[in-house]
Amino acid sequence: MALSLAISPCPNDTFVFDALVHGRVPGAPPVEVTYADVDVTNTAAERGAFDLVKVSYAALPWLLDDYHLLPCGGALGRGCGPLVLTKGDRADLAGATVAVPGDRTTAYLLFRLWSAGQPPARIEVVPFHEIMPGVAAGRFDAGLVIHEARFTYHRHGLTALVDLGEWWEADTGLPIPLGAILARRGAVDPVAAAGWIRESVRQAWADPAASREYVLAHAQEMELDVVDRHIGLYVNEFTADLGDAGFAAVTALLDRAATAGLVPQTSSSRATAWTS
Repeated sequence: MALSLAISPCPNDTFVFDALVHGRVPGAPPVEVTYADVDVTNTAAERGAFDLVKVSYAALPWLLDDYHLLPCGGALGRGCGPLVLTKGDRADLAGATVAVPGDRTTAYLLFRLWSAGQPPARIEVVPFHEIMPGVAAGRFDAGLVIHEARFTYHRHGLTALVDLGEWWEADTGLPIPLGAILARRGAVDPVAAAGWIRESVRQAWADPAASREYVLAHAQEMELDVVDRHIGLYVNEFTADLGDAGFAAVTALLDRAATAGLVPQTSSSRATAWTS
């Protein structure tokens, strides 16, 4: 039977999963794919809607009873954090309305940790593609953005008030955990699933041109330079294996958020023991 897979249409996801989606991973079952932004998959995963699903690390406390965290395939790294964008030279967010891409995204969780001492006046959850135009038009005072927006925000006349990845790395010394891949308990063998994903990653790196048409067919930003920079930044050694540093970053994020009362408490062993 086919496995249901939900990933974003972003170049890093389509690049990583190209071989698996197109049946080029030996021994892997057929895959039926749904493409959706991570705020949609976070909610769908709470309903157990997919066998394999890309979610925000910030959503893990609500999902680990039903899903295994896989040690590969996600988005985690250095120099790749969310940005808080404003128009002009705004120095802080006092009294501001801030647009965010989802209330259980890692970007928003990092934002809440960073802004705890001086939170903005209002938060609005809006589709990601509306954030930068909305800030540029004055609909929002600031916007929280991820992924390819790092490379294109200047085109909207916007300024980065803070790079939350730089803030996180300076404060913790750890990479920033953004998106995780989960396998539904009882539906997917997590060890097998990790093997399929690692082989898909291996093939993507071995022949990057093989996925080009597929990646561009789903990318919101079609410029080849932006697509290539996006993949180069978000597909890295942590994509193949989280390793000790990756799991430490996940644990640190969830522990800090739980201590601040922003997410339910999740034991480190529950978050990282992906085969249990």
